[in-house]
Amino acid sequence: MLIDSHCHIPIIEAEGGNQAVIAAALANGVGHMLCVCIDLESFPGLLSLVETYPCLSASVGVHPNSEVAQEPSIELLAQLADHPKVVAIGETGLDYFRSQGELDWQRDRFRNHIRSARMVHKPLIIHSREARDDVIAILQQESASEVGGVMHCFTDDWETAERALDLNFYISLSGIVTFKSAQALQAVAKNTPLDRLLIETDAPYLAPVPYRGKQNQPAYVRHIAEHIAAVRGQTVEVIAEATTANFRRLFSHAVVSNYG
Repeated sequence: MLIDSHCHIPIIEAEGGNQAVIAAALANGVGHMLCVCIDLESFPGLLSLVETYPCLSASVGVHPNSEVAQEPSIELLAQLADHPKVVAIGETGLDYFRSQGELDWQRDRFRNHIRSARMVHKPLIIHSREARDDVIAILQQESASEVGGVMHCFTDDWETAERALDLNFYISLSGIVTFKSAQALQAVAKNTPLDRLLIETDAPYLAPVPYRGKQNQPAYVRHIAEHIAAVRGQTVEVIAEATTANFRRLFSHAVVSNYG
């Protein structure tokens, strides 16, 4: 069984809608999918979706680039996370690529998410783009290692991966790892301990080879597992078994053992 540890099913455009996307994933051996929240306005719909399908779980959080009328408080995030199908806080973090100028508001939002995660004892889903030093520094300052989490769609170097691993975080690789140009990321795929590795699609974004440039979907996570297996000199079954076990360990609130 495979698990897609990070996707956005509600915004995937597919004939047959969400049901067709989920059915395609299940048909390709993807037994569970974590649907990641990016803003609180869409959270009720996301929660309704994951309540409908046993093979889905959710997170709650506000993406570092999302524009909001009011910043989410620590208490509000904790309240929304108090649901059996909400297994993580995020995605949260820092993005210095899309956001420009004075970004204290983004760092304050990130800190609130970490504090909320510590309050509810659920792991974090971290988004980091062109901000790795500040991301690591804030994780350290806010004692994020107490809850740990995942560095989603990891694209930084091995040194940064080691720093994240030291903070009790897992490394999640997306379709980017299948690109020929991603040699540094393939080194991360090879060197990350097998018991700290996750795979994801980030669908509908970042489709792996052979679907690069097209809309992504959770069914394609198998191609990521196959590529990582080749890079590491292991079988896809080994990668599937390990990343599924890692997901269960990290997102211990997710009920996945009866699916797939």
